Order: sequence, then C-alpha cells, then structure tokens
Amino acid sequence: MDRTQPELTNLAAWTAYGRHHIERGTDIPDADRINWGFWPSGPGFEVLGDLSGKRVLDLGSGMGKYAAHLVREYGAIVDAVEASPTQHERAVARHGTMPGLQLIHADAVEYLKQAEPYDVIYSIHGFGYIDPHRLLPAVAGALKPDGRLFFSVLHTNTAGRGPFQSVTAHPEVLPLAGGEPLTVHMWVLGPTLWEDLLVEYGFLVDTIDVLDAPEDSNPVSCRLFRVRRRARPR
Repeated sequence: MDRTQPELTNLAAWTAYGRHHIERGTDIPDADRINWGFWPSGPGFEVLGDLSGKRVLDLGSGMGKYAAHLVREYGAIVDAVEASPTQHERAVARHGTMPGLQLIHADAVEYLKQAEPYDVIYSIHGFGYIDPHRLLPAVAGALKPDGRLFFSVLHTNTAGRGPFQSVTAHPEVLPLAGGEPLTVHMWVLGPTLWEDLLVEYGFLVDTIDVLDAPEDSNPVSCRLFRVRRRARPR
C-alpha cells in the first residue's frame, strides 16, 4: 500500500474523529437528502439519476448515512467504503444490518484496484483527502465505460483560503465538537486543475456546480463535479 504522508495524517485524524464521537455517544440523524456542500441547499440525490439495477459505490462513506438513504428511499444496492476503522465501526453500529448496503473497511485506492466495475461512483468531500494522482486512475479502472462519477470538494475554507494551482496537499482544520480541532492535509484544487487531472486519467467533465455558503459573510465554497468515464481510450 503506497499511501502518501498527508494521507496517513488524514487517516489518523479521521480515526481520532470517529473514536471521539464513539466515546461521546454522538447521535447523528439519518439523512433525508444529500448535501454535496455543507448546507441543506443546492442539488441533492437527483443528480445521480436513476439508480435502478446499477452498481453504486460511496467512496469515503463515513457513517454511511447517505448510502443508507439511497438504499432506504431509492431501493439502490450500494457498497460504502471507509478507511477509518472508527468511522467504519460507527457505520456498522448504525446501518450494519440494512439489506442492500455493504459496509467495507478498506483503503479507497486498494479497494478500487480489485473491485468489479461500477455504474456510478460518488463521494462527498472524500476526494480532497487522497492524492489525485493515486486516486483518479484507480477510480477510472473501477468505472464501467461511460460510467458516472460525482464528487464534491472544498474550494475555499472559512478563512477564504484556496483553491491552489498545484497538486499539493495543504493543512486544513477538521472541527471536533467537544474537543480540540484536528489537523488534516487536503488537496484543494481549482476547477481547471481538477478538470485537467480528470481528462488526463480518462474522464470527461459534464458540469461543475458552484456551492457557496448561504450567508454572504461566510467565504466557504465547494464544487460538485459531474463526470463520466470516456467510453474508449483515446
């Protein structure tokens, strides 16, 4: 397994995050919509289209609440992959007996390398924690030709910092309710750079949605990428 040092830092942070909430007994309500940004606004599950009979993967699924919603409300069959052992533990405790949902504890890239191809892969903020040069070729290999990819990523943070124009991880703060914030390292890239990387690894970008905070005083902004794998290599 060839994780980069920033990814190892992120895994440790998310493991501490999950452990904190297990010990705290944090109760997270079930999802009733998908929030691609950090707010209950903007597009929702409808961007995924009709999932009937489709193989669907939630990458970086955390507690699995969005994957569970797709299974519960849309009848989808979903695999949900999470690298943090404590976040996976929380997911199993909450949704481990749900038919149609498979909760998988694995490194995202290692899982993608051996997975049967999916029709749809989606990720809510997960892509920013993994080196794109390690992640994107693995995603391309795990998508069927013309398969669809949807992912949201941070564009600017609470200080208005970002995006960056090089494929380099930068420190960010992971808030921890009732505890000290954790440090993570994220790839916060501009849309043009993301698109260049996606094209390099065999994707075509259909749409990039701007997801801004609802308050004018809040500089946080995200981007939602709607992407498909090229049917044939160039």
